[in-house]
Amino acid sequence: MEAMGVSFLSTVPSLVSVVPSPNSNSLGANRYFTRAGAILCSKKETDHVYGDYGFHRRDVLKCIGATVGMELLASSGSWVEMASAADLIQRRQRSEFLSNIKETLSKALTENLYLIPSVLTLALNDAITYDKATKSGGPNGSIRFSSELRRPENKGLSDAMSLLDEAKKEIDSYSKGGPISYADLIQFAAQGAVKSTFLDAAIRKCGGNEQKGRTLYAAYGSNGQWGLFDRQFGRSDSEDSDPEGRVPLWYKASVQEMKDKFKAIGFGPRQLAVMSAFLGPDQNATEALLVTDPDVSPWVQKYQRSRETVSQTDYEVDLITTLTKLSCLGQQINYEAYTYPVQKIDLSKLKL
Repeated sequence: MEAMGVSFLSTVPSLVSVVPSPNSNSLGANRYFTRAGAILCSKKETDHVYGDYGFHRRDVLKCIGATVGMELLASSGSWVEMASAADLIQRRQRSEFLSNIKETLSKALTENLYLIPSVLTLALNDAITYDKATKSGGPNGSIRFSSELRRPENKGLSDAMSLLDEAKKEIDSYSKGGPISYADLIQFAAQGAVKSTFLDAAIRKCGGNEQKGRTLYAAYGSNGQWGLFDRQFGRSDSEDSDPEGRVPLWYKASVQEMKDKFKAIGFGPRQLAVMSAFLGPDQNATEALLVTDPDVSPWVQKYQRSRETVSQTDYEVDLITTLTKLSCLGQQINYEAYTYPVQKIDLSKLKL
């Protein structure tokens, strides 16, 4: 019997050879017997058994089903392997591209350290336009449009946006999988800015010694906490400005107004306190205001104490967690973004 390229006779003997021989005195033993390489079958009316050696029809059908099933599973393995290989290739492509992006942004920020507070606020203001009721806004790069960038709440952020425009030109020049979205660019610039402040704090704790500070940050820093943030790579850009009136004037807003805005996007006093560096150029002044609120004050004090420790663990981990959530509000991440077809090698052109 042949079915779908499966040889039944080639597989069944190994399945039934483990049963007792007819020489056994047990009652069940008389039902089975195998002969090397073949199965003898003849009709036997008693007890619906087939063959002189007691094969039931259901036994044969079970063997057929098992054999065909195993062959189908085996034949699907090549498709699984191909899918896995393609997934690994795409992951490598995205990882290499992201690594290059971070290097480009790090260089740009290092050469323009004075713009780090503006880059942080730029990322916050782009993302905090998210509206839960309409599922609109969020970190979609809409702040790049002049109509949105000129709004009062974004005053002073144009230089930061110009810096990222220049970085984007460089990134797009070496991208093999299409231009980077502004949505991704802005949030990864914020990540780079945050890392820069973490590193700067470590260097200060080492008396200004950059080498020791880098060693301290590598040993006790929070680099390992960025995994989820890095996976949220593939945001889509908006084609228009977000609606007005969704972003407070941080330098004029009361703590209650700030709390209300953070609550509207699903955050609380804890997240407001940990993002104090995003709310204006002077973090100390911002925290002096936040500490006047009884709900926010305990968190502000907790993070201030954490920043005095060697590792800053509580502060850094909570800030990374909050920024990760903020940076993908309302976004449907395209996990195949920036991938590209692999060029096939024409073996016929090889001279061996």
